[in-house]
Formats: sequence, C-alpha cells, structure tokens
Amino acid sequence: MSPKDDLPQIRDARVNWEEGTLQKVLSRFPERKPEFKTPSGTEVKRVYTPEDVAELDYNRDLGFPGLYPFTRGVQPTMYRGRFWTMRQYAGFATAEESNERYKYLLAQGQTGLSVAFDLPTQIGYDSDHSLAAGEVGKVGVAIDSLADMEILFDGIPLDKVSTSMTINAPAAVLLAMYMGVAEKQGVPFHKLNGTIQNDILKEYVARGTYIFPPAPSMRLITNIFEFCSQHVPEWNTISISGYHIREAGSTAAQEIAFTLSNGIAYVQAAVDAGLNVDDFAPRLSFFFNSHLDFFEEIAKFRAARRLWARIMKERFGAKKDKSLMLRFHTQTGGSTLTAQQPDNNIVRVALQALAAVLGGTQSLHTNSRDEALALPTEESVRIALRTQQIIAYESGVADTIDPLAGSYYVESLTNSLEKQAEEYIAKIDELGGAVKAIENGYMQREIQDAAYEYQRAIEKQERIVVGVNRFQIDEEPPKGLLQVDPAVGELQKKKLAVLRQSRDNIAVATVLDELEQVAKGNDNLMPVILKAVKSYATLGEICDRMRRVFGEYVAQDLL
Repeated sequence: MSPKDDLPQIRDARVNWEEGTLQKVLSRFPERKPEFKTPSGTEVKRVYTPEDVAELDYNRDLGFPGLYPFTRGVQPTMYRGRFWTMRQYAGFATAEESNERYKYLLAQGQTGLSVAFDLPTQIGYDSDHSLAAGEVGKVGVAIDSLADMEILFDGIPLDKVSTSMTINAPAAVLLAMYMGVAEKQGVPFHKLNGTIQNDILKEYVARGTYIFPPAPSMRLITNIFEFCSQHVPEWNTISISGYHIREAGSTAAQEIAFTLSNGIAYVQAAVDAGLNVDDFAPRLSFFFNSHLDFFEEIAKFRAARRLWARIMKERFGAKKDKSLMLRFHTQTGGSTLTAQQPDNNIVRVALQALAAVLGGTQSLHTNSRDEALALPTEESVRIALRTQQIIAYESGVADTIDPLAGSYYVESLTNSLEKQAEEYIAKIDELGGAVKAIENGYMQREIQDAAYEYQRAIEKQERIVVGVNRFQIDEEPPKGLLQVDPAVGELQKKKLAVLRQSRDNIAVATVLDELEQVAKGNDNLMPVILKAVKSYATLGEICDRMRRVFGEYVAQDLL
C-alpha cells in the first residue's frame, strides 16, 4: 500500500515497464496462456501494485487482530497464543473400533476429536432398518443409541477434549446423546466444549442427508440455540458449512456467499423466534473448504471474516464483539484428492493446510492420501496429522499474525471475493432469502454450472491435475486399504436386539409419546429429546416420531 499521492507516479512507472521491458520479453517469449483466472473467475494480473488497492482503508477494512472487522483474525494473538485445534475427522464401523482410532489419534498429538457418522445415522435410521442394509459403519461410525455413544467415548473425559460432530438432520439427538455420556461421566454440561454441524440448509443445497422439511428443521436448530445458550454455554451450536457447497463444485465466491446467506437465515430464524442475537451469536461457527488455488483460498477466509462481521453489525445490530466474529473450522479439499498417484495428495493437502493457517483458521482437518480410494489407514492419518504439526512447529508461519496482509495481490483478491459474495447475497435477498433460494433451486443451479465449467476446463486441459490429465504413469492396483467388515451391520442389529430387551420399554414408549406431542406444539424439543435418549430410545425411534409430525423433505427436480 502507498499514499494516494504516489499513485500517478506508480502508474507512469508501470506503463513504462509494460511498454518497454515487458514487451521486449513478450515479443520473444509469449506467456503460458492468453489469460489467467482464479477458479472464481477473477482475472489474475501479471503484477499487482498500490493501484490495485487504492480504495483500501486500513482501519476500516483491515484493522488489527481481535478487532472489528476481524479481517486479520479473531484473536489478538492468534497462533502466538496457541495453535489451531488439530482435529482429524474419524469414525468407521463400530463404536469400539472408532474409540480405538480416537485414542490412537490423541496419542499422536491430535488436540480435538471429530466424529464421522455412517449414512443411516446421518438420516435418522437405526442399523436394523431395511434402508440401512449395506451402509452400516461404511462412511462413519454407527450410533443407534446412548449405549453406542457411551462406548464411543469410553475412557475419553469429555471435560478434557473438544469434540466436533458432523451431524445435521438428527443433530439434536446426537447432541443429547453426548450430553448423556457427560452426565454418566459426572461432567457438568457447562464444561462441554465442541460443535455440532447442525446445518440443514446446505444439506438441501449440496449434500442430501436431510430428513424433515425446512420449517421444522429450522425449528429444531433454533431450539438447540436456545437450549444450549441456557445449559451448554461453551458449545458451538451450529457449524454453518461452506465445505460441502465447495465439494459440490462451487467457486470460492459462491462458497462465501451461499454459506453466509445460510447463516443469515439461521440468525433471522432465531431472532424471529424471540431470541436475542447476542445471546446465541457468539456460539455460531463456520466450516470452510481449503481448495487448491493457494492465494484465492487465503483471501477467501479473510473476505468471509470481514463480510460476516459487517452483516452481524449492520443487518442484525449485534453488539458483542464475539457476535461479530466468524470463527471457523477448515478441512482440506476432499474433491481435489485423486485415486491416481495417491501420494501426490500429501502435497496437495500440505498446500491446502498452509492456506488455511495463513487464512486464520481456528481448527483444521487434513485429509489423508488414500481417501479417494477408501477410509484412511492409521499410517495415512498419521501423515495427515504430521502435516499440521510440521506447519505449526517447523515452518514459522504461525509466529506472526496474518503475514500476507498488505500484499497487493492478496488484498485485491480479498476485495474481489467480498464484492462477488455481496452480489450473490443481494440476489438471494431479492429471492426472499436462503430458504426461498434453495426451494426454487437457485443455489443448486449456480453450483451445478460452476462444477460443469471446472470439469470442462480439466477435460480440455485448461486446468491441469497432475497424474490425471498430465504426467500420468502406469500404476499397480492400491494395496493395504482399510476395509470395513460387512459383519458390522449384523453386529449392530444384535446390539439393538439386546438393548430393546434390557431397557424399560414402557418408559421408552411414554417418553416417545411425549416427544410426539411436543413436536405438535411449539415448545422446545431439546428437553424431551434428552429425556428420550437417557431412556435408551434409539435414534431411529426418536426420528420416526418426529417424521410422523413433520413429514419428510422431497427434493425437487431441477432439470
């Protein structure tokens, strides 16, 4: 950045360079391609100068770490105080096997847990349901009841560890199970620290593990906001997720815009339900992807932080600093991993992790090299975790805050992404907000178009993926991949049969009837869900009672 008085001189110097030195070289050695663009479509210039950030006001647009608009980070010391939480996403097969993996990761230096649930759990079915056949324990751990959750966290004190749970439609039930385990461990709820994803809107947009229609889903979410603000004050009640939006094929600008638009919808729903914004907003958190365009990803995180701070302050009138902070978890880009030459994924993940750290993430999951082929092995997970540890302890990038601030390129990209995101948010506002934009398919179509353009560029070799469309080699089939035993499904069925024989089924039926009645009214559902969980009602039984009242969402055909 430079004083505005210097800009005419800088412009003249640039023009002289372009017409002289540059043209002499270009006449002999043309550039690699006629134009350079980021995946979001922003033109990448040859060189950036103070001209490109002439409108940037330091105090207004950047400020200092820990101060509005939080462009440079949400904490005054950032990683000089403590590193981001190193939170490897894990879960497969049974609760017993996943418990062993968690203990292994903690022993390797992981500083937080992140639970992956299998598909039946994500859509509210027990393992013995006909629709669960062949899916039990495959993409995550099978959790049917509080009994499974007790095993999952056996020997792991919940007041000593931060836990993230990637669960959405049945988030209230899994949170209640976690609270049930804490109670059995003697851990008071106010000492629980962690996050439930609980972001149903992005399920309708990009991921598909929904159960109920939007209105009752939003009710459940605001019920959780209210309940946790009173009983579990350190818990992050939602992780508003751009990750899956990006995995579905969005650009970085769309990832910011659609994620923040969903965030606006959640905040508005809570305010409309009578909650004070400063009572729940400090526990909102976000979840972003770290993709492969290094500088655009860094700029994306900075732009999202600044834009959310302004939204909360100007649109919702939030007063507390913590209500304005965009705190986020990052996962490296799963869709960027290749089955070809899987060791190349180690390099991709390292670059993506570095971008997340330079962008100021609060926690980080690094994907494993073999995840394009199967669930990761222990060796692959260890390499992924070591990637974070090397960045933290050896690279020096965590020793100063926001080290790329003031880069003409990074600040220009930050401004560009913020502007693109604002334009998308304005369009969504015109459509009536995020829920309406989802219901009419606007977000889905925009993502589909972006995904098509990205894939077309790969197929035309306008975008190179090493080992896929260039630099291929002959490879032997992969060996040593992690396989989930198909017998897991039968084992879970037997555990459910034993549970149903040993519990007080009259008490279970009574509390499920109570749940159904509360669902028909307007009272907060969390207390009765917690009561049902503690009676050892199963996930499927609880969700089925809500299905009776709320119905199920059916996605529209966008074609």
